[in-house]
Amino acid sequence: MNNNNESYKFLGRVNSPDEIKKLSHKETLELCSELRNELISTVRKNGGHLASNLGVVELTCAIHRVFNLPSDKLIFDVGHQSYVHKLLTGRYKDFKTLRTPGGLLGFECRRESDYDAFGVGHAGTSLSAAIGFAEAERIRGGSSYSIAVVGDGAYTCGMIHEALNNCHEGLRLIIILNENEMSISKNIGGFANYIARVRSSKKYYSLKKSIRSVISKVPLIGKPFVNFIRKQKKSFKNMLFQSNFFEDMGIYYLGPCDGNDLVRTERLLREARDFGGCCIVHVKTTKGLGYTPAEENPGYYHGISPEGTPKSHSFSHHFGKFMCERAENDKKLCAITAAMSYGTGLDEFSKKFPDRFFDVGIAEEHAATFASGLCAAGMKPVFAVYSTFLQRSYDCMVHDIALQSLPVVFCIDRAGLAMADGPTHHGIFDVSMILSIPGTKLYMPIDFEGFDLAFESAMSESLRPSFIRYKSGDETRLTGFDRLGKKGDLRFVKKNFEGCADTVVITYGKITNEAVKALNKYKGNEKTGIILLETVEKSAAFIDSIVSNISENQGKIIFLEEGIRGGGVGMTLYSLMAQRPELRSKDLRILAIDSFGHSNKNEHLFKTCKISWSDVLDVLES
Repeated sequence: MNNNNESYKFLGRVNSPDEIKKLSHKETLELCSELRNELISTVRKNGGHLASNLGVVELTCAIHRVFNLPSDKLIFDVGHQSYVHKLLTGRYKDFKTLRTPGGLLGFECRRESDYDAFGVGHAGTSLSAAIGFAEAERIRGGSSYSIAVVGDGAYTCGMIHEALNNCHEGLRLIIILNENEMSISKNIGGFANYIARVRSSKKYYSLKKSIRSVISKVPLIGKPFVNFIRKQKKSFKNMLFQSNFFEDMGIYYLGPCDGNDLVRTERLLREARDFGGCCIVHVKTTKGLGYTPAEENPGYYHGISPEGTPKSHSFSHHFGKFMCERAENDKKLCAITAAMSYGTGLDEFSKKFPDRFFDVGIAEEHAATFASGLCAAGMKPVFAVYSTFLQRSYDCMVHDIALQSLPVVFCIDRAGLAMADGPTHHGIFDVSMILSIPGTKLYMPIDFEGFDLAFESAMSESLRPSFIRYKSGDETRLTGFDRLGKKGDLRFVKKNFEGCADTVVITYGKITNEAVKALNKYKGNEKTGIILLETVEKSAAFIDSIVSNISENQGKIIFLEEGIRGGGVGMTLYSLMAQRPELRSKDLRILAIDSFGHSNKNEHLFKTCKISWSDVLDVLES
């Protein structure tokens, strides 16, 4: 699986839709084989989404052959299956930089290419955006299409259904339903399968188009008669395929079709294009196709780490194990996830306690309010969610949970910068969101001991929600830090001196390592220390616990955080500590993230965001 350009006959020489259209079907199938080789080679090396991309090779090629990109707008839902699209649109030479600092992103990004019509990363957004493009095209009187490729899993996301409600015949909009896991249209028997084959034949579409064209031109009765035939055909189809959700909503439906059959998929897409209005194209693809391990275990190969990545006991695994232990003795404990049981570590819980495990699909808003209902009914719900997806639950956190003083527990995974996945998956807004809500408790454990203490404390709450945030991967092990307070509210380390520190770095999470490195390199005032926060509260007592470790002498207080500056820990505590008379001689600084966290080539993201150890050292020495 050599990814040298010279080893491929077509890949690397096909850099646009115009070039792929010149290939015969046989040549395109050879290109598909080359695409799979490149995907397997690069993704195994760099990490990323493998199974989903292997499944859409033929589908993506067919889209590029049928439509006129970038004039026509193509939007993949989530976008994690857009690697083939990248390889076909002039990014082959850079593909080896996938998911590296300053390299190609693992999702579509408007900054990256004109062929990426819309930036994506979270499920359920594609159709709403595609409708926006289609409506704009309608207003301008243009003829370009908007194409949304939506996996069946995304149909558990409420936004998709909100968008479907706004589809209408006047839009040049094509929705490609990529079914690769659960069945949506159930076929009944051999005859129904035969009808499906007939409906994907070239003669069928050609005949149907000719008849529709002729009949619709008959004065007065033409168009009504075409509509009558459609209704009768729909009734007949429903007898064979059961009721079709999309046609019940008035959306023209084509399929189902084997999405890994290049010829049939092209044929179906051409029919959709020639229809000239809003329609849905239903294809069925096989995740991981062409790579046996991914075909046999598509869940595991959905997203993989780079080869050689050492396996570690992650926070997610620790959380899942801890939940199972607690649930044995606490019959009220419930676990909720939004289509992330594997990623959040809840797989074992789902098997041991199926009656108390709830996977609500890609519906974070519903998950939060559902948790509030469970809580109000006397249960103890724990909602496990990635930090980047928690953003969708903000209104529910405010209105349905905090306002009603319900002690729902949020376990926030993947907190902090997502080094490989990029801005769409950075977990840098959760702290700011949580601190803006009155009556909440935020925990930020740095290791498993801290997590256990935080969880026990959160479960003891009766009148407020608790949020426990932790990073991806293993715990951060620190030496020399003393835990202060019964519940481990904060830890403190200082460089071989007695009493309080003149200068301190106040931080939390894995970026504490950057503070430690800066302190080890600092040659200035010996009375310099680090205060590691494992909780944050906006109370006088909490500020007292911090200030008690700081002298009144001249010095600096530096807030360092792997989160957005606005409303974060630094700004929140800065405003409270600046009022303290004993700190008037201190120079208060905040090192936090001021952007969405785009990476620079060959540069660590901490340095790009100006929160690295060297940035801390610069402030210490200034």
